[in-house]
Amino acid sequence: MAYKYGFSTNYKNKVSVTKGLSTKIIKQISELKQDCDYVKQLRLEAYKAFTKLSNPKWGPDLEFINFNDYIYYSSPEISETKWSEIPKKIKDTFNKLNIPKEEAKILSGVNEQYDSQSFYHNIEKELKDKKVIFCSIEEGFNKHFDIIKQYFNKLIPYTDNKYAALNTAVWSGGSFLYVPKGVKVDKPLQAYFRINTKSVGQFERTLIIIDEGAEAHYLEGCTAPIYDKNNLHAAVVEVFVKDNAKFKYTTIQNWSSNVLNLVTKRAILGKNAYMEWIDGNIGSGLNMKYPATILKGDNSVAKCISIAASGKDMVMDTGAKMIHMGKNTRSNIIAKSICINGGVSNYRGLVDIKKQASNSYSEVKCDTLILDNISSSDTIPAEIIGNNTSFIKHEAKVSDIDKELEFYINTKGIDKKEAQQLLSLGFIQPFSDELPLEYAIELNRLLKQII
Repeated sequence: MAYKYGFSTNYKNKVSVTKGLSTKIIKQISELKQDCDYVKQLRLEAYKAFTKLSNPKWGPDLEFINFNDYIYYSSPEISETKWSEIPKKIKDTFNKLNIPKEEAKILSGVNEQYDSQSFYHNIEKELKDKKVIFCSIEEGFNKHFDIIKQYFNKLIPYTDNKYAALNTAVWSGGSFLYVPKGVKVDKPLQAYFRINTKSVGQFERTLIIIDEGAEAHYLEGCTAPIYDKNNLHAAVVEVFVKDNAKFKYTTIQNWSSNVLNLVTKRAILGKNAYMEWIDGNIGSGLNMKYPATILKGDNSVAKCISIAASGKDMVMDTGAKMIHMGKNTRSNIIAKSICINGGVSNYRGLVDIKKQASNSYSEVKCDTLILDNISSSDTIPAEIIGNNTSFIKHEAKVSDIDKELEFYINTKGIDKKEAQQLLSLGFIQPFSDELPLEYAIELNRLLKQII
């Protein structure tokens, strides 16, 4: 089945910097975005750190990346936020992705990004009345600077790794979500990121603050056209979940195989807080993503359920990180991966229970389905226990399709390929069960493009 979202839109962006990365480019991006002095200085400091930092040792070798091959800012320069006023060609792109339809049916709000610019954001009036803030990160800086400054670059500082430094130097677009104390957002809020232009890098920045006793669910989707040159995507996501708050972050990533996806995501939890990552990785030539949670508050709980589907010319290096700092903390990692047609799908994870995190517990379960004899998968866990009252349980399994079940399905007139698809969908059910129905149906379609 052909990649459904591999189309490109014939819409020429009005503003782009030249290809390559330098101090001059950083300053040009800052001028184009009309940054405040705080952001200008932060960009330059981050770029300086980027030039000195080495590629991460955690994960695949990234030395092949030539940073001068990419365009770091390309924008349609759209200021309208009413859907009816968006240029038709861009609106047609998002109509093909069913975003307006999903907004009307199941979402509380939407933030959409095309290449380097967030261009459409909307939130229900009821949530505005409750003082929920959901907007682009740029609007957040302009209208809510005092809040943003307290949190931006604090959980993932630009010194964290080379790609966090790159993001902080060139970031553009992304979401800012703030849910006030005690407010419960019943329907999901969604951001959608679309790369359209050849060789463009996309570097959105997401900042989420769920205040004490609040609850919310954030959905994120990503697609890109198929090109003969790579696109680079290096996002940073910082999530703060305060005492007694609950938050769920769902990603359905469906990049084309020419996208290098190098993302840093991290959450920090207060007392009795709950954080859940639902992380779907489908597509991209090289994907490195390990959502991390710092369980700082006592009795905090974190969960990460991820899937990675890898096909021809794809390397999926995914997993999760759980850092236990509070007493009586609990974490659970469920990682499901599928590989076919020579794809590589690795689990790489970390569980670190600190000395002070007494009576804490973590469970890790990694299951891989290899559908042929030319694909590969490795499980590479790092697990540390710093006290004698805590423990970690780890289980890993690699298997092929159940041949008896496949034969049984074949006897019902279903061919081998479709049988493999059906059994693979059953294999990832713990992940799909966590999605709204509309997204679970779409996930099934996406997986069929690889399997």
